Amino acid sequence: MRPDDDTIFPGAALSAFFDGHPVATFAIDTDHVVTHWNSACEQLLGYSAAAMVGTREHWKAFYRRPRACLADLLVAGDIALGQQGLYQGKLKPSSVIPGAYEAEDFFPNIGASGHWLHFTAAPLRDRQGRLVGAIETLRDVTERRNAESALRRAHDNLENLVARRTAQLAEMNERLADDIAQREIADMALRERNLALTELNDKLTLAQQKLLQSEKLASIGQLAAGVAHEINNPIGYVFSNFGALEGYLADLFTVLDAYEEAEADIAMPAVAQRLRALREQIDLAFLRTDIGQLMGESKEGIVRVRRIVQDLKDFSRTDALQQWVWADLRQGIDTTLNIVNNEVKYKADVIKQYGDIPDIECQPSELNQVILNLVVNAAHAMGEARGRITLRTGCENDSEVWIEVEDTGGGIAPEHLSRIFDPFFTTKAVGQGTGLGLSLAYTTVQKHHGRIEVRSVVGSGTTFRITLPVRQAPLAAP
Repeated sequence: MRPDDDTIFPGAALSAFFDGHPVATFAIDTDHVVTHWNSACEQLLGYSAAAMVGTREHWKAFYRRPRACLADLLVAGDIALGQQGLYQGKLKPSSVIPGAYEAEDFFPNIGASGHWLHFTAAPLRDRQGRLVGAIETLRDVTERRNAESALRRAHDNLENLVARRTAQLAEMNERLADDIAQREIADMALRERNLALTELNDKLTLAQQKLLQSEKLASIGQLAAGVAHEINNPIGYVFSNFGALEGYLADLFTVLDAYEEAEADIAMPAVAQRLRALREQIDLAFLRTDIGQLMGESKEGIVRVRRIVQDLKDFSRTDALQQWVWADLRQGIDTTLNIVNNEVKYKADVIKQYGDIPDIECQPSELNQVILNLVVNAAHAMGEARGRITLRTGCENDSEVWIEVEDTGGGIAPEHLSRIFDPFFTTKAVGQGTGLGLSLAYTTVQKHHGRIEVRSVVGSGTTFRITLPVRQAPLAAP
């Protein structure tokens, strides 16, 4: 018989059954010729279907010399041979399939060190009940057999182990009294160590606060020259305007003096003509207009100076004085951008894309420091060409808001992404970075029960996204 002989059963149906079956399975006809050999059989036994189908050499997969398999015994009707000789009492009728037999044996010829197989063979009959072949399935039970052997060895060893343990327990009981005394001493030492660790933890917390303030002062020190430049510009034109104003006022005093001298002789035509000529020469109407404009510009310059100084003062407040308050993040971002303006304006354009967000419960000064670190890092990431820094805000839902700082700089190398929040890690040259900016930013965001994420593409830029809760938990903001 062959797989496409419909006198057994439809070849397509049997082939589909075999190919999709996860259990290693093969079938033979009444001439002991292999008709089917599925892929699971190929993987288990190491012989391909092409090498087996159409041959009587399936014994090669199991034995070194020709020998009947269980399926062959069913086809030949010689089960007695298998029970008494080939399988030596291991063969028994199947409790599930009528006319089928099963056994379990070790096959040293399979694989490098042999395999234990549980195999079942059942007869194949046509619609008239005539025997047309046999099917045999194979299950690898090597792991179970090894486990059983290990269990037997463990059981044998257990009795010896119990005896040894009994002797050891007697010895350990003698040591127990000494151990109790030693433990009391160790407990006392542990309590002392816990007290020391508590004190050390308090010192570490204080050191962390000082470190954060130190980073702020370092940032402010780097920006001091730029802030001085920013203050110097409005102060410059204030002084310039007041210099011009002083000249205008001198001219006005000259006119007024002339009027005072001419009060008695105002009726004289020559005097009146001289006064008119002097007023036209000075352009008294222009002076009156321009003096007001100069004063407005001067006031605006002074206001700018005050705002820069106040922003710098607010930004540099110590953390110990910070309270959990409700604040608008956008206002804090504007304040920080005003402080860092001189550091950024020569390297990148700053674009604000603020979305509507509610006030959140936070420590504004600490979040301003986070924004400053991200913006300054973005500015330092720019290459020779002028870049762009975009700041966005938005609201995920009623309970969270987010801030994004996106730059078009050189990006962060993939091997550095996992370390950018580590303390003292920096890719800048020696003396140009402390390696604390992003680490303190991460710590601050964690303190606010938020999260900070980064996306970066080398050569295209980097985006930092900070997500913060609108309201802090009661224990977080007492």
